[in-house]
Order: sequence, then structure tokens, then C-alpha cells
Amino acid sequence: MPAAETHRIVIVGGGFAGLRVARKLAPRDDVHVTLIDRVNHHLFQPLLYQVATGILSPGQVAPALRSLFRDRANVDVLLAEVDAIDLGTSQVRATGSETLEVPYDTLVVAAGATHSYFGHDEWADVAPGMKSLADAERLRSRLLSAFEAAETTTDAVARRAWLTFVIVGAGPTGVELAGQVAFLARRMLKGEYRHFAPEDTRVVLVDAAPHVLGAFPQPLRAKAQRQLEAMGIEVLLDAAAEGIDADGIDLGGASPGSPARIDSRTIVWAAGVQASPLAHLLAEPSGATLDRAGRLTTEPDLSLPGHPHVFAAGDMIALADVPGVAQAALQEGAYIGDLIARRLDGKAAPKPFAYTDKGSMAVVGRSHAVASVKKLNLSGRLAWMMWAVVHIAFLVGWQNRLETVRRWFWDLTTSNRHERLVDIDDVSSRR
Repeated sequence: MPAAETHRIVIVGGGFAGLRVARKLAPRDDVHVTLIDRVNHHLFQPLLYQVATGILSPGQVAPALRSLFRDRANVDVLLAEVDAIDLGTSQVRATGSETLEVPYDTLVVAAGATHSYFGHDEWADVAPGMKSLADAERLRSRLLSAFEAAETTTDAVARRAWLTFVIVGAGPTGVELAGQVAFLARRMLKGEYRHFAPEDTRVVLVDAAPHVLGAFPQPLRAKAQRQLEAMGIEVLLDAAAEGIDADGIDLGGASPGSPARIDSRTIVWAAGVQASPLAHLLAEPSGATLDRAGRLTTEPDLSLPGHPHVFAAGDMIALADVPGVAQAALQEGAYIGDLIARRLDGKAAPKPFAYTDKGSMAVVGRSHAVASVKKLNLSGRLAWMMWAVVHIAFLVGWQNRLETVRRWFWDLTTSNRHERLVDIDDVSSRR
């Protein structure tokens, strides 16, 4: 327990923003940090799709939070779910093996976001998204079990549906996932099945927007779409999901010639996000407003209105011209950590938070990417190498970095992936 004179800092969420705050303040002797998360690991979400498609193992993108603070006796890590925040008494209530009341002097809430189905939550069971490690592992099971079901069915129509994969949402996650599913089916699994050929696989990328990778400059959007189509991926734009069930997806507003219905047993949702419910817990007592995605508005220093010692960061806040990406969360966490340290040292507060756009990158296929960094637009293998260097740099731990490089090299030089385990229960659950 912290000494009476120790400043108590509670951080909710061990993602990019929360972890950056904790690591900034952990070396100080005058603070006690309590990091609360509903999972026991930090998730490197930009590489989650590679877990779902068998390139990387879960541990490579999700180091245990406790291992990161092994040598910091002033940091407590609690596996619990926050269900109440009392701004009046400065206490956080969290439930794990038992209910805890955790007092704070400074609170940082960086609880991230979850999937948004735009009012159609009933789609979640048949079109799962990918925001957590458990999501990625379930998706990997769904992908691989679909091939197994296609191998054993004697119905040609059913086999076609099992071999049709629809990804809804053509942002970076959707584009990266579509490329990897196509490569997995047509290259990695080649020659392994006897009742269908890799070219039988159909991968469809759907979006209601008129472009893939809408946040990128137009020339890169066009190059990415051409690369996707060269890989045999069907790109359906201006096509909104109007209905999703266990057997397929209904599309509205599709361009002439595009199907209104696609029969598919594997649909993945990558189209929208909704801020953590904790944003609602903070909004009413603080007077902060919420946008359509449930994200909080904050003061310029990322604190809540009227509560200068309560901060919010990451995907659960709305800042003008700041995208919901890892780089933004990292910068917000660094800013909050510096602001708290300055207060403890009696120094002047820093200037209001200002986001520095360091560019956008997305992988399209196996070793092809697009990258927009300031005025520099790159595509192809050079962009992929830049993407690889950046992502390796931000992975936590040298062992994870080295193992990831090894896995990528193996993936580029062979046609085999180790993370491909399913069993009969995985297949039976899809019937």
C-alpha cells in the first residue's frame, strides 16, 4: 500500500495511452500507480489481424502487464473490471475476484473502444469484430473451421458459402485482414485440401464509403484498391450492410452489377467503433458531452471539465482532427504523464495537447503497403519495409520484436504458418 504522503495515481486501461502514463510515472518514488484492466495483458492492436490469420502467436502482441512492472514495487496491477467511478469521493470501484474500492489523487481513464454495429447489435454473433485478443483467436478459429467445413460438405452450394469470406469495412483493419485471408486461402493452404482448390475461395471487401482507406490520399487509395483486386479480392464500395445473418449479408446501395445478397458463412465486422461504456460514467457527473460514437469531450489538457485531476485518453475521447489510432493514444499518454509529473514537481503546466501527425500506413497483401508521411506518399515493398520498422519499434519487449521479425521472415520465405490449430468443436459450433 502507498504511504500517506505518496501521490496515488489510478489508471484504468492498459492500452497504449494507459501504459504510456504508467511507464512515465513508475520510476518516481513519490507516486503509487494502480493499473486496472479487465485483461492481464497490453495489446498491440495494430498487429491483431496477424494473430487472426496465423502469422503471429498471441503472446507476441500481448505481453503480460505484470511482467512490464516486475521491478517497480510502487506499481500495482489489478485484474478487475471498473463498474463505477465516484468523482465526488475520488474512488474507483472495480470487480475482480471481489469488489474493490480504490482511492485516487489523480485518475486516468483510457479504456479504449469496442465494436459499433450502428444500431444492429444483433449482428455481433454472426459478424464478430476484432478488438481483443480473444476476438482474434475466435476469428482465427472461424476462418480455419470454414475451410474444414468446406472440405467435408457434399453440397456444392454449401461449400461455396463456406469458402466465401466477407469483410465489412475498408479501413486499414479491413484492408489488411482481406489481404491476409486471401493469401492464407490461396497460397498457404494450397495443396492441403482434396475437395476444393484455393482458387475456389472468394474474399469480398465491403464498405458504404466510395473509397478504400478513406483517410489516405486519393492516389494511395487507388493503388491499394488495384492491389486488392490484383489479389483476386472483390471490392464492393457504396454498398452498405442492411442485413446480416448466419447464412450471408444483404447489401443496399450497391453499384450496378453488384450483388444485393452474398451467401457467406464467415462475415467479419471492421466497420465501426463505439467508446467504452466508462465514457458514460464520466460524462454525467463532469458535464462532459459525448459524440455519436460515445466519446468524451475533454479540456485542452485532456482533463474532464471541472475535474483537473481526472484525465481521459485514447479511443474514448473526441478531439478535433485527431484520428483514433495508436499513435494518437501514445501521444496523449505521454502528454498526461508529463503533465502529472510537472504538477508533482511544482512546475508550470505544459501547453494544451497538440497531436503531431506522423503519417498513416496500411498493409495490402503479403509484402505490399501504402504509407503517407507528411507530403511523402509511398506504396509497394518500400512502404511495407517502412511499416515493418515502425511496428517493430513500438512492440513492447526485445524478445517480442525479434520473434516477430523471425515470424515475418518465415512467412515471406515459406508457405507455412504454425498458428493454425482447430478441433472438431470449432467446426461443429458453425453448423
